[in-house]
Amino acid sequence: MAFMRYRGLPQGELTAEEFWAWLGQFDGDHDGRISREELQRALQSLNLWFTSWKAREGLRAADADHDGAVGGAEVGRLFAFAQRQLGIKITQLVSY
Repeated sequence: MAFMRYRGLPQGELTAEEFWAWLGQFDGDHDGRISREELQRALQSLNLWFTSWKAREGLRAADADHDGAVGGAEVGRLFAFAQRQLGIKITQLVSY
């Protein structure tokens, strides 16, 4: 098993594009969508507690079509979850 080194989440306020680019490095299957497992790896990289629960809740909040991944029009809902539940400050949500 190879170990991947991930770029850390930039400090301070982020644009929606910066946050999505940061999440994109955890997109293991490169489909442009974030699954629960990929979201959990992203949260683990931040050294957060209860990452499995937080990833499950994040997907539940954002996955409008219940297909098991967040992408396309659902991205804005994931950004809102990250702001509300994880304390990440994201600006410029208008484009999502």
